[in-house]
Amino acid sequence: MPKILVIEDEAAIRRVLVKILSEESDSYQLEEAEDGLKGLEAVKNNDYDLVLCDIKMPKMDGVEVLEAARKIKPEIPFIMISGHGDLDTAVNTMRLGAFDYISKPPDLNRLLTTVRNAVDRKVLVVENKVLKKKVSKNYEMIGNSEEISVIKDMIEKVAPTDARVLITGSNGTGKELVAHWVHEKSYRSGGPFIEVNCAAIPSELIESELFGHVKGAFTSAVRDRAGKFEAANKGTIFLDEIGDMSLSAQAKVLRALQESKISRVGTDKDIKVDVRVIAATNKNLKKEIEEGNFREDLYHRLAVILIQVPALNDRRDDIPLLIEHFAKKIASEQGIAPKVFSAKAIKLLKSYDWTGNIRELRNVVERLIILGGKEVAEEDVKLFASK
Repeated sequence: MPKILVIEDEAAIRRVLVKILSEESDSYQLEEAEDGLKGLEAVKNNDYDLVLCDIKMPKMDGVEVLEAARKIKPEIPFIMISGHGDLDTAVNTMRLGAFDYISKPPDLNRLLTTVRNAVDRKVLVVENKVLKKKVSKNYEMIGNSEEISVIKDMIEKVAPTDARVLITGSNGTGKELVAHWVHEKSYRSGGPFIEVNCAAIPSELIESELFGHVKGAFTSAVRDRAGKFEAANKGTIFLDEIGDMSLSAQAKVLRALQESKISRVGTDKDIKVDVRVIAATNKNLKKEIEEGNFREDLYHRLAVILIQVPALNDRRDDIPLLIEHFAKKIASEQGIAPKVFSAKAIKLLKSYDWTGNIRELRNVVERLIILGGKEVAEEDVKLFASK
């Protein structure tokens, strides 16, 4: 039975909301709180499937309730209730993780539809937790260091939401892996995960790649073609190396984020898309903004959640685990017996300066498995992995 909490300081409005929901479904278990403090206390002490929360309240306003609740129970969807003057604030709560907002006086159909959708999504999130859904072995996040533990914790909190994520870090640190984890731990995991390497696509083709084109839009457009945003509908699109995207394409991506609409190259016809956007870059986007290479408004749209992936040199304690993981994986791929690395070999590898990060470490481990002895020794490292 879905359990819903209504936090509203105006008793008349609170009673109306409870009456509407109780008439909609006998299965809703409804509770009330007359201010933000009491509402947050109720959230702490109960498991709710949905919270309807007013924005303007004494003692503690709805934004503060939302922010505090997201920290302790991020899986609970919040529908914010806003007066006419609160609309800008209501929109801002979406950036903070609210499921939606309803204006006063509430439109009956929109209220009931939004409540049903929010409850349904909460059920999906709970089912994912009950099933203890595992991420594909191809994208395991190896390591127990404090740095990697912080990232894992952030992913657990962020994944069940639809918040946009910007992943930063040097080449080879594992930004793509983080993006896969966010998707596979989200309620969109049953949908597509579409990757676009913005640096690998010529600037004149990036818009067609992302948004598609119609026949005749340019010389080689011999037929209509859907873009990556359409392909990612109901799923996630991962815009890797977004710092290399042209300003023209950035403008279209911004529109897609603002309006959930795209248009193919060569036509003004709108196409609705329901896509979660995850972006990654190895560039300093704030510096790129200063130099006029990246739109500041797009940056703020993308950077709702920022995840900085540390360099391997900053998480050296994970190197032994990574070596063991790669050794087993590579031996399986090569069809050879697994090899053990000696303690001295591991110690020497930990001391190296890994400018190429995890990607470089994997290459070195593969080289040592192929060229080293039955047990990879310190001498093997000196011979074949010399820095």
